Parts: sequence; structure tokens; C-alpha cells
Amino acid sequence: MAAPGFWDDAEAARRTLAESTRLKRWIEPLEALAGEVGDLAELAELAAGEDDAESAGEMAAELARLGERLDDYELLLMFKGEDDDRNAILTIHPGAGGTESADWAEMLWRMMQRYIERRGWEVSVLDLQRGEEAGIKSVTAEVKGDFAYGRLRAERGVHRLVRISPFDQAKRRHTSFASVFVYPEVKDAGEIELDESEIRMETFRASGAGGQHVNKTSSAVRLIHVPTGLIATCQDERSQHRNKEVAMKILLAKLYQKRREEEEKARRALEDSKTEIGWGNQIRSYVFHPYQLVKDHRTNVETGNLQAVMDGDLDRFVEAWLKREAGMAVSGEAGVKGKRA
Repeated sequence: MAAPGFWDDAEAARRTLAESTRLKRWIEPLEALAGEVGDLAELAELAAGEDDAESAGEMAAELARLGERLDDYELLLMFKGEDDDRNAILTIHPGAGGTESADWAEMLWRMMQRYIERRGWEVSVLDLQRGEEAGIKSVTAEVKGDFAYGRLRAERGVHRLVRISPFDQAKRRHTSFASVFVYPEVKDAGEIELDESEIRMETFRASGAGGQHVNKTSSAVRLIHVPTGLIATCQDERSQHRNKEVAMKILLAKLYQKRREEEEKARRALEDSKTEIGWGNQIRSYVFHPYQLVKDHRTNVETGNLQAVMDGDLDRFVEAWLKREAGMAVSGEAGVKGKRA
């Protein structure tokens, strides 16, 4: 970067800087680990000449901490995908079931927000549509943070809820579904070759719950990419211009993801891979009644600490899925014996 002429080509320099930053995320923790191993070796030499419990205890504690660091670095090495270090576009939609599913979608959105807070990431709502009575019809958000896409893609799929419905006067047990989709954010519009003549823009009035209009002008924007049928909508911003900008960001992310899946020869393109939001397709079940259990059906990891999960404690599920994707063995957590979602 200090070479003469490095900045003559601004675009090439930008790409080099971005790649340098990306590689440092793996190299710097490795260098830190090497330093810790060296310090521990010196401590071991000192402790070798001292036959006392205090030195042995200190060595054991340092070894345990180093083991935790190594586990963290092992997890970091799982983010090998070209897009894993990108920010993410997160969307949540309820399945069939009206108010029940809309309420479950909002509960999932709250859970994801808590997880994002735990990771120290930033989140910005791009589009949020409230349900008629309760819950949400959909939400789209931008998540910024280290490996946001790499982690959140573990949540992509159908999530199933079993509970006594608060909307049922007979207090019967209901099953609801909602879907989570995650797209890598497009860093630069130049990453996607886009012919604007292939985009159809529709405008409409932004509305809130019950159909009441937030404003009296057609400021909400829906962008339709005609060749693929991909759609992006935004109605949260005050101006049509700003809504169009945000919708374009969402559309670019969807187009990028579709292109990546085609390059990787996925079995089908992104929109075709969106399975039906219903029975038999769920990746995880959340049982509130007659017992409390959260179980991931891909890894068999489970826990009975339902409240912790709903408060964003998702790392056990995310990391188990990452290990499975990397071909590592995953063992389930026996949160509730004898019970299965």
C-alpha cells in the first residue's frame, strides 16, 4: 500500500484495502494466539522449578483460557465463505395462520434483535409492516457487524412455535410458523450488473395496522426485477426518494445472493429454495406447552431454557450449525430428557 502509484487507481486501491482488512480478521487473532502460547511456555519453565500448588493452579487456569481462545479461533476458521464477513439483510415473514403467525413473527424479530445486541452489532430497520390485529406482516433489517452474514445465515429457514394461544378464548394449543431469510449485503452497486430498464417501480401509500395511512402521498416504493421476479419494498422512510434507495439496497442484496447460488450450482435459485412455511420444513421448534424446549432439527441441539433463547441466546444453535457445515461432529444438549419437539 505504501508502494508508489498505489493510489493512482482508486478502485483497485479500495479493493486491496478491503481484502487486507478481511485477511487481518484471521491473521491478527492467530498472531495473538501465538503470543499467548509463547507466554505460557515461559510460565511453564518458571513453574517447572517450583513444586507448589499455586504455580500448578495458575498453569491450569492459563491452559483453560488458552483452550477457550483456540476454540474461538477454530470457529473463526469456519467463516470461509466469500460472503461470510459481509453485513446482512435479514427478513422475517409469518406463515399461514393470520394473527397467530404474525405474532410469532414479531416474537422471532424480538429474539433476533436481542441476539444482534449480544453480538454488539448494529441493526437498522429498512421496512416493517404491522399486522392487522397484532404482530407483523414482515420486517426487513440491515445488520452490520463482524461476520454478520456468516452467523445469521444459520437462522435461515422455517421456525415453528407450539403454545397455548393468547388469542384463543378456549385456551387451546396452536402451532405457528414463520420464516427467516438472510442475504449478504452488496458492498458496492458495481458488484451487480443491473439494467435499470429491467426494474419496474410501483408506488403506493404507506399504511399502518388496520389500514390507516401513515401519510396521504404515495411515498412507499416497490421495486420489481422483471427478469427474475425478485421484489423489494420499503415504506418506512418519509420520502419516496429515500424509500427507493432502501428498496434498491434490498433488491441488490437479493440479486447478489441469487447470482452466488447460481455460481455455486445450487440445486435451485434462491426464490425456488424458499420452502413452504409450514409442517415438515422447520429448522427449529420452540415449544412453550406442555413443556419448554427449543430444538434445532438440523443438529439435534436442544435446551429447556426457553426464556434465554427468546432473549437472544442463540450461539449454541448457530455454532453447532457452523460445525455441521464444516463437517465436524455435533452433540445435542439434553435440555429436557424424554421430550422432543
